[in-house]
Amino acid sequence: MSLLIVGGGATGLAAAYIAAKRGEQVTLIESSNRLGGLLTTFEVGGTNLECFYHHFFTHDREINWLLHELNLSSDIRFVETKMGMYRYRKIHPFTTAKDLLLFPRLNIFDKLRFGLTSIFLSRQKNWRKYENISTLDWFYKWAGKAVTDAIWKPMLKIKFGQYAEEIPLTWMIGRMAQRMKSRSGGKEKLGYLRGSLQRLVDALEVNLENLGVKIIKNTSVTEILLHQNKVVGVKTPNGNFTASKTLVTIPTVYLAKMIPEQFADYRQQLETIEYFGAICVVIVTRKALSEIYWLNVGDLGFEFGGIIEQTNFVPTEEYQGLHITYLSRYATWNEPILHKSDAEIATIFKNQLISIFPDLEKKGIKEIKVFRTKTAATVCDKNFSRKIPDYKTPIPNLYIANMAHLYPDERSINNSIKIAMDVDTLLKIV
Repeated sequence: MSLLIVGGGATGLAAAYIAAKRGEQVTLIESSNRLGGLLTTFEVGGTNLECFYHHFFTHDREINWLLHELNLSSDIRFVETKMGMYRYRKIHPFTTAKDLLLFPRLNIFDKLRFGLTSIFLSRQKNWRKYENISTLDWFYKWAGKAVTDAIWKPMLKIKFGQYAEEIPLTWMIGRMAQRMKSRSGGKEKLGYLRGSLQRLVDALEVNLENLGVKIIKNTSVTEILLHQNKVVGVKTPNGNFTASKTLVTIPTVYLAKMIPEQFADYRQQLETIEYFGAICVVIVTRKALSEIYWLNVGDLGFEFGGIIEQTNFVPTEEYQGLHITYLSRYATWNEPILHKSDAEIATIFKNQLISIFPDLEKKGIKEIKVFRTKTAATVCDKNFSRKIPDYKTPIPNLYIANMAHLYPDERSINNSIKIAMDVDTLLKIV
């Protein structure tokens, strides 16, 4: 049997590795000149750094398994991290119960409701019964107006924009469960691979080649090829590639354009899934901005919702003493920020960051880089599970596994590997 995989991101690479290990003849096609997708890196201080920030959790079984498989597990580092929130024009620590007690403008009853509702959501197992409930509506009812207006509403607004009121409680349950599992004694540890996740991508590429996988880069798929209404491969500008099974791991918005006319109903199903784009601005300085790893921005007027100080997670010594900060922003395709030039975005983000850290210029700004993608995450509105396509499509011999299948869990490298494992259970019995 032969397997053709479209897309060389985390899911495509993991799927190729798993299938090749059990004896499949695999060909992987990637449109860019590099593998890795959202794991793509650039160099800072002599070390690779992801263009879009990444970490994983202590309980993430799949990535820990894969790193062990590739002999990289000895270079995993789990680090205790600090969180914070910029609200009411001030930075507030937000890691421990004590931090919550000191958070302003909420009385003790509000803070108790915040804690109890967070714990309740993290322990829910039957997420499907919450799919038609808006996260904000639920918080207003159970956490209360003061807590929701002070904490949850601003964070959901900056992250999801026009969709903030449509995000199902199911999404929040998945996120809460993930974060709570990573905590012990009230403290959270996050994982990272020494030298960046580029090492994972490179190790996978080497192992795939050793397993006989044919890797085709700089090649875009333009069409799904059919014979007697069965998929037999794909068409590209560099020729046709055929296989007995085809697995597509690219976003559904791109796959939909390749679906043949006779399967128009399926194409329309795929087109109902919308995507958030994302911007990550990386600011390299000579001094740290704060002691916080992840700072949520809750005040209005900012184009970014997260300030992630990489070097409060990974030692600055690994970047030749430089300090690295990500500024993150999700945005729908019609939002103006996604259509501004890199120079405009860099200026806007820098000026807004100065309003939080007035001494930013004194920190010695060495470099500002802007990265963006149109498909950072799916728009998970109410009852989103009804939109998710099955791994096995209605078109014979065609399979799909991409970030839509992560729901209700948060987008992560671990969950990308997990869905590769899930779809392989189907591929290996065909």
